[in-house]
Amino acid sequence: MTVNINELIKAIPWDDEADEAPQQALDQLLRKLAHKSLPTGALNRFWVLGTLQAKIAAAYFVHWIRSWFAGLDEKERRLNETHLKAALKLLGGMSYMRGAVMKLGQVLANYPDVVPEQFAEILGRLHFEAPPMHFSLLRELFRNELGSTPDEVFDDFETEAFAAASLGQVHRARLKGTGRRVAVKIQYPNIARTIRDDFRNMQALVLPMRMSSDWDNLREQFEGIRQMLDLEVDYENEARNMEIALNAFEEHEEVVIPRVYREFSTRRVLTMDYIDGVHLRHYLATNPSQEERDRYGHLIILSSFRLSYGKDLLHADPHPGNYFFMPDGRLGLIDFGSCCLYSKDDIDYMSECERAIEGSEEAINKSLARAGDLTPRQAAEKERLRLFREWAEWVWEPMRCEGPFDFGAPDYFQKGIQIYGDLLRRRFVRSLPLNVWLAKCFVGVRALLARLDAHVDMRTIWKQETYVK
Repeated sequence: MTVNINELIKAIPWDDEADEAPQQALDQLLRKLAHKSLPTGALNRFWVLGTLQAKIAAAYFVHWIRSWFAGLDEKERRLNETHLKAALKLLGGMSYMRGAVMKLGQVLANYPDVVPEQFAEILGRLHFEAPPMHFSLLRELFRNELGSTPDEVFDDFETEAFAAASLGQVHRARLKGTGRRVAVKIQYPNIARTIRDDFRNMQALVLPMRMSSDWDNLREQFEGIRQMLDLEVDYENEARNMEIALNAFEEHEEVVIPRVYREFSTRRVLTMDYIDGVHLRHYLATNPSQEERDRYGHLIILSSFRLSYGKDLLHADPHPGNYFFMPDGRLGLIDFGSCCLYSKDDIDYMSECERAIEGSEEAINKSLARAGDLTPRQAAEKERLRLFREWAEWVWEPMRCEGPFDFGAPDYFQKGIQIYGDLLRRRFVRSLPLNVWLAKCFVGVRALLARLDAHVDMRTIWKQETYVK
């Protein structure tokens, strides 16, 4: 059930000694964040994160103590209160830190059944409703990048951002001379440095795993994640990806990729066509028919497969903030920072895996061993292969289904998360670096389709688009 964010805030049991009403306190917090520069330096960001974790841990500890003396209904009420308080604290901290930390919050919000519903509802704001930084902090960056202020470059430039997320914020504007509506994405100052700082902190957290025999493989995967975020702060790279994607679709296919305006774009500023539409949460609030949900589900899968197979481009960030449900029924797709261009080896690996979907037992085991980058000894471990097989079967299930697959089925998405959790708990974490990107795409698309409650013939789309004919 979707709950209005203001209602959630009002329902939180705030401290009695608080001087302000909850909504006023939150409004004041957002105003302060808008004027604050990003915390930089590994030690400073680690301290902020540590303080945030301590607050959340304390919130759950208090719930645990209070639950000793509560009845069942009261206990559940207290837990809901704890979820809400912890989520708001996390939202405030992540909104302040942005960067890799805020990206983590976006991932948590996108996956149903992974975090409490109240948590996901509030963290969902991180996709496109994070508090924007005050434009005075970004205006000088724009001048340094393009040599002029926004009002000198554009007509009717809106200084108040209409969207803000982990790495930058977006402003509406009109091109001089044509009046064409555009969206101008401006990167937060120092955000690239904060990502490097966050990764140094994360490396410290995983330091005990250096004694593992899989450390070299883990280090490669970790480096792949760092490169993924580095690419997201390179808007010139994103512009190239958008131009590749734009050429993947014909107008009748109803998938819209915005055009990039290179003359008004740099490494930290990106100007593109403005797409008019609503995000998933607002679209679902219109109570669309099952037919409409299924049609949009078809377009989401088509867009992912067409880019991957048609242009060797993996869009690895399929969260709700990157899709627009347009008034004319088309699907808009944005944010091409987290994209991977396949190498020849990548295509060979993916083709082998796809042949295994309908191949022999031997072909399946061979593809799983390659996917896990397993040593001969590890490839002979029955439990490891069993869990790898379960994960692959979960990914392949919609592609094996004849006819529409029900992505909204109550246990489908939850099953995948459970299998992935079992792999982590058993420390079966070896993998080709490409799988970091693929897993992010596979799970993200399925999470999106689960929330959309879409029934889509994924097999037919796959057969039309795949490398393996």
